[in-house]
Amino acid sequence: MKSILFGSIGTLIETSDTQRVSFNRAFKEENLSWNWDYQTYKKLLEKSGGIKRIKDYAFQKGEIVNAERIWKRKTNIFNKIIETKKFEARKGVLNIFRYAKDNNIQIGLVSSTSKKNIDTIFKALNGQISKGEFNFIGNNKLINKPKPEPDIYFKALKIMNLKKNECIAIEDSVESAKSAINAGIQCVAFPGLYHRDGNFEFCKFKVDELDISILK
Repeated sequence: MKSILFGSIGTLIETSDTQRVSFNRAFKEENLSWNWDYQTYKKLLEKSGGIKRIKDYAFQKGEIVNAERIWKRKTNIFNKIIETKKFEARKGVLNIFRYAKDNNIQIGLVSSTSKKNIDTIFKALNGQISKGEFNFIGNNKLINKPKPEPDIYFKALKIMNLKKNECIAIEDSVESAKSAINAGIQCVAFPGLYHRDGNFEFCKFKVDELDISILK
């Protein structure tokens, strides 16, 4: 194996509930009566893309909103919260990084979120993991079609000069895992807080903690 591809920032650090809180604060600033509780947000996370979630929810409610403005405000709120808190890397993540370093295995972050969100996550990790440890870091500007489309994985394979059978992906949600599978890459499901009940039967493994056994 030549590379381990962490597919989403959620595979490195758990911030889903902070995202939910940030959305609700943004809604309040927009004078919307929306409040996404755990179950509502869990359902909305079945589809990728914060702006799309806002648009879909507005459609369900029969309301017209500026989804992009709300999403940008949510992102600013989220970033400020993250910058004031310290987060631990998810269970087993640091062990995987050490193993990769000791065995000359490349690491990619095949994310399709914004550069701003990615920068904020590295601040939250507070030196536990640095950008310099990655051979590829994706973002939403590199592709036209988000996950579950395989575009961001194809981009990673091209830039990292990899064949699909030379790497393994780690993903935290069903939709993101499908992106790896659609690119022909084996995927390990490492579900986040809001995705533990997801159907990951198409993945190689489903784990609660990362271990080097997943690479064998």
